[in-house]
Amino acid sequence: MRATFYGVRGSVPTPGPATVRYGGNTSCVEVRLSDGTILILDAGTGMRQLGQRLLEEGIAAPLHLLITHVHWDHIIGMPFFGPIYRADTTLVLHPLVMETPTHVLAHDEIFDGQHFPLRMHQLPSKLVRPQPSAEDVPWRIGSAKVTRVRLNHPGGSTGFRIDDADGSSLVFLTDNELQPPGARQISTVELARFAHGCGLMVHDAQYLDEDLPLKQGWGHSTVFQVLELARSAEVRTLALYHHDPDRDDAALDTIALNAASYWSSRVGAGQVVVASEGLTLEVPPS
Repeated sequence: MRATFYGVRGSVPTPGPATVRYGGNTSCVEVRLSDGTILILDAGTGMRQLGQRLLEEGIAAPLHLLITHVHWDHIIGMPFFGPIYRADTTLVLHPLVMETPTHVLAHDEIFDGQHFPLRMHQLPSKLVRPQPSAEDVPWRIGSAKVTRVRLNHPGGSTGFRIDDADGSSLVFLTDNELQPPGARQISTVELARFAHGCGLMVHDAQYLDEDLPLKQGWGHSTVFQVLELARSAEVRTLALYHHDPDRDDAALDTIALNAASYWSSRVGAGQVVVASEGLTLEVPPS
């Protein structure tokens, strides 16, 4: 399994000279399974560059899109995803986890002729919407089993665990508040169990301790909270993700240094990284 980051920013794109090294595009990660199947996690503005790469490679096989939730920073890249304008592309839109399961863009939230000039039915690509299933029923996508959990985020969000046939595993938990002020969808103990032993965990780490309590309840976690979760879950590699739009490259460098110090003193094995655009991580079999 191989994961490549195309968008690592949260809330809003942040282009400019202060964010060049880590990148300013919003949430989008490509995952290639051991059998070559391609999964796309979220459709933020990073999806545009991913689409360019797929077109360069001439890939027209089914592409599987898994969306955590439909806040703008996680879907706004879809109209600029080049492969959907080719008739030989098949995009599989897997359903969201909600009280009533539905599909991504089931109501043409973007392709409605007002927010974007084209309507969904005008796209030449083939869009496939699998039947919704109960959230406790795993999906089979290519060589992997995909399980889901509800996360703590205003309006809801979904976490994914991808277990490939070769024993590699990736857990994607973004827009998740590990210690929300009120009722929660899932506890930290349950999330540690969900992610336990995975080869790579990608987790929302938008805030620092000093950002609280002002931003408590906004649906995101602190770096320290995420490090503690990763240690408890015994993950091998942790990628800090969904960076705050006000966090420039220098601030993320400081986070990287502090996180590495925590990891070496309290975890030891494996590694922690601050996700950046273009970063590719190989996820070895367990």
